Order: sequence, then C-alpha cells, then structure tokens
Amino acid sequence: MAYIEPAPIKDKENPFESMMSRFQIASQALGLDDEVYNVLKSPAKQVQVSLPVTMDDSSIQVFEGFRVIHSNILGPSKGGVRYDMSVHMDEVKALAAWMTWKCAVVDIPFGGAKGGIKCNPRQMSAGEIERLTRAYTFAMAEIFGPDRDIPAPDMGTGPREMAWLMDAYSRIQGMTVNSVVTGKPLVLGGSLGRAEATGRGVMVAALAAMEKLKINPYQASIAVQGFGNVGSYASLLLEERGCRVVAVSDLSGAYYNKNGIPVEEAIKYRDKNNGHLEGFEMAEKISGEDIITLKVDVLVPAATEDVITTKNADKINVRLIVEGANGPTSANADPIINDKGIMVAPDILANAGGVTVSYFEWVQNRLGYKWSAERVNRRSDRIMKDAFDRVYKASLEYKVSMRIAAYIVAIDKVSKTYKFRGGF
Repeated sequence: MAYIEPAPIKDKENPFESMMSRFQIASQALGLDDEVYNVLKSPAKQVQVSLPVTMDDSSIQVFEGFRVIHSNILGPSKGGVRYDMSVHMDEVKALAAWMTWKCAVVDIPFGGAKGGIKCNPRQMSAGEIERLTRAYTFAMAEIFGPDRDIPAPDMGTGPREMAWLMDAYSRIQGMTVNSVVTGKPLVLGGSLGRAEATGRGVMVAALAAMEKLKINPYQASIAVQGFGNVGSYASLLLEERGCRVVAVSDLSGAYYNKNGIPVEEAIKYRDKNNGHLEGFEMAEKISGEDIITLKVDVLVPAATEDVITTKNADKINVRLIVEGANGPTSANADPIINDKGIMVAPDILANAGGVTVSYFEWVQNRLGYKWSAERVNRRSDRIMKDAFDRVYKASLEYKVSMRIAAYIVAIDKVSKTYKFRGGF
C-alpha cells in the first residue's frame, strides 16, 4: 500500500495528525489496502455552523459550532459535545476518529463522532448556556438522531445540557426522543452507573494490566494526574481493590502521601472546596508537573491531552501507564515510553468504559426498560476485560505496543465491516 510519510508531529500541536500517525502505523502492521485506508482516514461528514444567541444583556453573540462524523460504518455515530474556547475543527476531527476506534475496540455497534462549541461556559449564565444548547441542537437537527448520530457530555457539558438538547430535539420531532442523547439525568432516561463508568473502566484496565505484569494490587502504588470525574472515581475504585493511591493532582497542584491518600476524604474535601484540593492537609503539596515523574508502579493521566511529551517521557519511572484522559501521551513520546519497557493501556481502550455505559443507556432507552446498577457494572466490566484481552493478544501477535495493538483491533473490525457493507 502506498503511504505518504507524515510530517513530523510536534508536541502539543495538531491532535488529528497525532492520531493519524498511530493510525498509519497500525494500518501498515495490519496490511490494510489503499481503498479501506482512504475510507477510514477521512471523516464521513464535517459540519460547521454559526449560532447567533441572545445574551442576558440583550446583545447578540455569534458562536461557532462543530460536529464531525468520522464513521458510521459500525452503526450510528457516537460522541460528546464540548464547550470550550479551545474547540477547533482539527481537535474535533481527532476526537471523532478516536471515538470510532474506541467504540470498535470495545466491540459496540457505534461509529465515531464529536462536537463542540467555541465558548467559555464559566463566563455564561445558565440561561445563556441553555439558549446556546438549543440553538446548536436546532442547527444540528438533521445530523442528530437515535439511529444517525448520538451526542453525549464532554468537557464543559453535563446532564443539564444533555437534558436541554434532548428536549429541543424532541420538540422538533413532536415527540419525546430519550435515545437521541446519552449522559442525561436519571429522571430523563439516564443510566445508573454512568457517572463512574469511565473511572470504573480505567480500574478494570489497570487491574487487567497489573495481572499481566504480575503487579500485586495490594502492594501497588498509584499516581493519578487529574482529580476530576474520571481520576477521582478511578482512584476510589482502585483503592477499594487494595491499591495505594499515593499522589493525586488538579489545577491547584499535586498532593503526595507515601503511605496513601484517603481518597474518599480527598473527594469530600474537593467537593466542599469549590472543586479543588488547595489546602488539603492529608498530603504534602508538590509541583503539578512532578506527579508525572514520581517513582510509582502505575501512573494514571486522567486530565487533558499531551501531558506526557518528549520533554518528560524519559523521566517517567513507572511500570504501567493507564490513560484515563483522551490523548495524554503525544505521538513523539510513544517511542521513548516503549523503549523504557513501560506498558501503556491506551486511551481508546482504558477510558472506553464511558462510551460502553452510554451504549447501555441508549439500549435501555430503546427498550423502554431500566437496568440495575449491578447489571450495568457487571456487563461493562466484562466488556472492558474482554477488550483488554483482545488488545493484549494482538500486541503479542503483531509484536507491537498495546497502543498500536488497540488501533489494530479497532481498524480490523471497522475495515472488515466496511468490506461486508461495500462502497459505491
């Protein structure tokens, strides 16, 4: 197959190119033919809209909105909607492609999509955010649909915004359509177990990887970079299974206790303290950057993209990295991590617990029947463990890293499905 050598990837730059470099390596290992390669590398649909919204002071502000459907080969596309000033088309394209591979690697019948609005929700009132959400839904009414494209929460959005989106879409359709969106409040058809789903998936992936590396969870030390929803649930669930969480971090800095941080106390303190750990007395404060290079058994980057780069990868001193965030390791840092013999449970595998339970929410909405939390957790744990085993097997078969193996598993599934379905 004829590949064009990609331009060198620079840390903290174009996330789409970073994703594509890994996609290209996996495609070569898999021996993907040109036809399928060209189909899978290109987003199926890219939509950009202008959203005029009346602000509280009666002025009209125009916001940019995006939705990228990377693939609908496996089924309706699925992906979050983020509200952030950094939202741009390249980022949305990368995140949409990641969703394709994430759904495929855990073997659920969704394609990948992502959306976003360039805005700062922290500087907007609830009324302004509601009007913006409804304007976005109206603009995307022909894109969204329970059998077409299913949005979900992401950075800057949550159950509240998903409720507004569902209501706006339902009004356009003239009937209640719960299944158009996931991540809704429980009373609107949200799923039990959704809040902790991504962190729970990180826990399952971490324990599966520890088993392969013969790391005893009861003797394992863990550092969690990012103490938001994913990081705090992953910390709590790993602690419940015997692990010692010795360091956590948020925007205020990092907090270290060699004997272990009481995670439940840290969560209670954070929730009472405006969402951050500043002043937490059960741990010593260290630099936020130092948490990445601590000598521990397991590092869980669960915050933002590109925290592990060529600048710090050679100083990382762990046996296992479990990626709770999307894209926490830059493409150029991969070879450094691999050369150090560190196993990585990659983002498209480790944090796929969220989309797995989103799929369960969609299924429950379609059935009109609610599952118990115990059933949701049992089924999501099984899916995550099976996905880890498939990726680990592929890494041995193709003699590649777990990250490339995850892409191989995902690309193989999507490409086989495409061949059965056929093109024009």
